[in-house]
Amino acid sequence: MNTFLNFMKRNYKIILAVLALSLALWSFMPKQKGDPEKDKLLLELLTFVIEKGHYSPSAIDDTFSRGVYKEFLKALDPTKRFFLQSDIDEFSKYETDLDDEIKNKDLTFFDLAYTRLMKRIEESKSYYKIILDKPIDFKIDEEFNADYEKLPFANSVAELKEKWRKQIKLTALASLTDRLKLEEDKKNGIVKDNKDSIGSKKIEEIVDKIPKTFEQIEKETRESSLKSMNEYFGFINDLKRDDWFAVYINTIAERFDPHTSYFAPEEKERFDVSMSGTFFGIGARLQKKNDFTEITELISGGPAWRGKELEVGDIFLKVAQGDADPVDVVGMKIDDVVKKIKGPKGTEVRLTIKKTDGSIKVITLIRDEIEIEETYLKSSIVEKNGLKYGVIYLPKFYINFGNSDGRDAGKDMAIEVERLKKEGVNGIVLDVRDDGGGSLKTVVDIAGLFIEQGPIVQIKSAAGRKEVLSDKDKKVQWDGPLVVMINCFSASASEILAAAMQDYKRGVIIGSKQSFGKGTVQNIIDLNQFVRNSSIGDLGALKTTIQKFYRINGGSTQLDGVNSDVVMADKYSYLKMGERDLDNAMPWDKIDAAEYTVWNKQSNFNAAIANSKKRLADNNQFKLIEENAKWLNERSEDNLYSLEIDKFQAEQKIIDVTTKKYKSVLEYKNQLKFNSLPYEIEAMKKDLALKEKRVRWHESLSKDIYVDEALNVLGDLQSKVMPLRNAIVIKKKEKLVKY
Repeated sequence: MNTFLNFMKRNYKIILAVLALSLALWSFMPKQKGDPEKDKLLLELLTFVIEKGHYSPSAIDDTFSRGVYKEFLKALDPTKRFFLQSDIDEFSKYETDLDDEIKNKDLTFFDLAYTRLMKRIEESKSYYKIILDKPIDFKIDEEFNADYEKLPFANSVAELKEKWRKQIKLTALASLTDRLKLEEDKKNGIVKDNKDSIGSKKIEEIVDKIPKTFEQIEKETRESSLKSMNEYFGFINDLKRDDWFAVYINTIAERFDPHTSYFAPEEKERFDVSMSGTFFGIGARLQKKNDFTEITELISGGPAWRGKELEVGDIFLKVAQGDADPVDVVGMKIDDVVKKIKGPKGTEVRLTIKKTDGSIKVITLIRDEIEIEETYLKSSIVEKNGLKYGVIYLPKFYINFGNSDGRDAGKDMAIEVERLKKEGVNGIVLDVRDDGGGSLKTVVDIAGLFIEQGPIVQIKSAAGRKEVLSDKDKKVQWDGPLVVMINCFSASASEILAAAMQDYKRGVIIGSKQSFGKGTVQNIIDLNQFVRNSSIGDLGALKTTIQKFYRINGGSTQLDGVNSDVVMADKYSYLKMGERDLDNAMPWDKIDAAEYTVWNKQSNFNAAIANSKKRLADNNQFKLIEENAKWLNERSEDNLYSLEIDKFQAEQKIIDVTTKKYKSVLEYKNQLKFNSLPYEIEAMKKDLALKEKRVRWHESLSKDIYVDEALNVLGDLQSKVMPLRNAIVIKKKEKLVKY
């Protein structure tokens, strides 16, 4: 992702045009926050900036209108439990008019859909309460189809209530079946206890194990379902008109391409935190629980963790800023509670807390910068066949755009590689599975650690201007065996790194058949810079696609992604989850290759790939994973459920039998012991939370068959270093092809 400064430099004509527009917009500045004119301003700014700044903007026409119409209704009512067919019939006249409404800043359709949704939501609150107020008859032979995409909207209120009844019954039936199975297990446990020493047990433990009747379990199930539904509607009640309008704006933005989107102010803040891994506050993760905001985790190193007065389960009652009067936060939207708790570094916040023991306590904390440890890369050391290897997991290509001295993935990777070298590792596994990308700068820095110098990625703007981002430092941080692990969720920057290592033949790429397939570059534009009147409130930001990136061999990763050198089956192999499965994704194309020198210090590179493929072909565990993937794909297409308890349980037993067959996939253990590096072992002596996280990670690595094979490949790559003079220089000249 490029910085905004680079966007300004390359697109100054667009910015000037937008600035000119903003002068015109000042004439109708909203007078107060929440004024509908603010929405019109936001709509105009959004569409203008996208049309002028997007790599390949779609025409805002009837086709565009149909797409917005369809996706917005799907976003409002994905399970078709609120709107009636009569509502859809009324809405349908706007299906091809939204392009005109967008151009004219007309909110008629949004207002109609929003108002009707609020009405239907309010009406539906009584449906589930009536259904769950009396015992559910699970002996009736009936079915429910959960394929919401293909299901029609209800034609009447009676039909809608029936849909609610069946949906709730299905959810309750699944829960009831689990509870009945648990009760059966309890009964088996009581038999054993009676044979042993039941007389020595506490009375409450015995009472807890007294068998429950079906009627008792059914009632508990309904009570649990009612609680869940109340929490669901509590969440919906927290949403304001602005939240729903943000959904509408996002629907419009995403019709240009899947990665162009609008960030409401809170979303922009969350995005910044996810990219930098830091924020200012007390260091606690929160969740909404009915009307209360509860602590679910204390972040290591933060003020709350250091103070040792707050605990998981504590509930916030009031929040005060310094000496100011406290504000009651019970019943408040969780985002608003978070806003009051967060604040500048060094400022004081007073929290009125209800402790887990019921006592009320006022706790004063000084806000500080919080680092979210899960954002950052981590490494481990493992020995296999007498050799020592390093495993580095990179969850995101993070960077702090607002602080050049802050942590970024490139700097941290260089440090971690050096630490592994000091430990004498013979090879490195770089794990970017599930890594959705991040900063372009950091991916260039990281790739540069493994090659002498040369291009890493090519970028092309809408005007056709090509730029090559290169590693210009001749230093090679790591010149030993390298394996890069990817999966179908590795996207964007992850794909650039994997593609570069593949084109250079610097590392073996192993994992899913192909990565996600996101070959576009986005930029964040703060929409507030275009307005003068700050009283209207925060307008948020726009993330828009401004460029496409290409491999150094000229091919795009868009849609196609990166194909692994060694394909390893996984449970998502047959599910449609990539960029290529999105209806409005940008097309694949290619440009001329850059000039680069293939790494030839790995003489047995091809042999290592061949050996791995042979191992996988003979590996019964991977055969089972492949079979499991096919079964999961079949299951994903089966949406018809029986609501009669005997039939439902019979269906579940069949599923359970099949699931048990594949259970060994989850129970696999590679018998390897993974350990933290010395610096982290020291840190864990003081930070028990960090220690617990690393123990869990190391346990997952010891059950990871994919990591096991990656280490096997590193073993096959062990060889003497060959001289660089035998390197092959590649330069291809190919015409630009568009599809």
